[in-house]
Amino acid sequence: MANIIDMPKLSDTMTVGTLVKWLKKEGDVVKAGDMLAEVETDKATMELECFFAGTILKIFAAAGSQVEIGTPLCAIGKPGEKIDAPGTAPKAAAAAPAPVAAPAPAAGQVADLAARSPTGPTNTATTAPVPAAAPAASDGRVKISPLARKLAAEKGVDPSSLTGSGPGGRIVRADVIAAEKSGGTPAAPTPRTPTAPAAAPIPAEGKLVPVSNMRATIARRLVEAKSTIPHFYLDLEIDAAPLLELRAQLNAALEKDGVKLSVNDFILKAAAEALVRVPVVNTSWENNAIRHHGAVHVSFAVAIEDGLITPVIRNTNTKTLLAISTEAKALAKRAKDKKLAPAEFIGGTFCVTNLGMMGIDRFCAIINPPNAAILAVGATVKKPVVKNDQIVVGQRMNLTLSCDHRAVDGATGATYLAALKELLERPSLLLL
Repeated sequence: MANIIDMPKLSDTMTVGTLVKWLKKEGDVVKAGDMLAEVETDKATMELECFFAGTILKIFAAAGSQVEIGTPLCAIGKPGEKIDAPGTAPKAAAAAPAPVAAPAPAAGQVADLAARSPTGPTNTATTAPVPAAAPAASDGRVKISPLARKLAAEKGVDPSSLTGSGPGGRIVRADVIAAEKSGGTPAAPTPRTPTAPAAAPIPAEGKLVPVSNMRATIARRLVEAKSTIPHFYLDLEIDAAPLLELRAQLNAALEKDGVKLSVNDFILKAAAEALVRVPVVNTSWENNAIRHHGAVHVSFAVAIEDGLITPVIRNTNTKTLLAISTEAKALAKRAKDKKLAPAEFIGGTFCVTNLGMMGIDRFCAIINPPNAAILAVGATVKKPVVKNDQIVVGQRMNLTLSCDHRAVDGATGATYLAALKELLERPSLLLL
């Protein structure tokens, strides 16, 4: 009997996932541990792992479609084995001002499935129809989604030769792919200078680009955070020279082992130690009560395509500087490779975001719920400072703490920053 792979729950708040792309196709032989597809949740894009060995007999969900948790994605079994049709079908892409993903579940979705599956959505739909002329808008322009227009330019398909299967006859991504597979009319070459960008130019009237699940979730959570959490900000400048000096010494000693500590590694360790000294900051506001966390789990922001994610270093205060550095680099790499497990980015009790590496002197960050605070780290800047009544060149770093005033008062936040300042200006304490 064939094994059915369903859409799994890949995050604590996930209800649907977008099937970004298949990494395998029908007829491929797979084994346990192989990656089948990329799935975008509300928090990240992750790879879907296969837990069975066999042949992919049928793919039920097209790339680009939104699929509810528990909905069948594909069937894996022995070649020629009979499989039953899935009980539920994947949902069409979420409604947006300009549809660019899978069309509405009817003829449009059938066309989308036929274009992406070697055997089509049913036993009778095995080839894509020959495209006819596309309907034009009332002003004479071809009705085509921005994503489909860009894909047509990349594939060399003339949009005016296509029939749109989207709402109102709009040409969508699936129509372009179907035309390419059936040898659609190539687009006439557009003259351009050698320095012109490869992407299609933005029309004079502009364009509306629907957002991904992650970007939509980021937008929703930031609005909630900024509108429901009473933020206040505390700003402090520290002397970064001792930290930079110790870092240089350690990196020189560890160079033979291929180890290179970053400034952010010191920040993460110091932030955790300061939370131990001032535990009131390691809290969360929860239903008119304040939850005090027994462990210190520091997360840090990592910029990825179409958003950011915050991997968590658990029990940060109990780990050495070297262990934190090693783990942070591994987590950041997995985040950028879209291979973070949900447990690796859920459950942080405090967050650090660092734009200093991008040349930003100072900034204020929005709190990442349910945390009660977030630390924004600016760049280290050379500037004149007064030392022993003399003006000398100093290495200064700005730290800004954003606090939830429901859980953290100004004096508490100031006490935390003072502890953090001491640790960073006397960084040898972080080695104990």
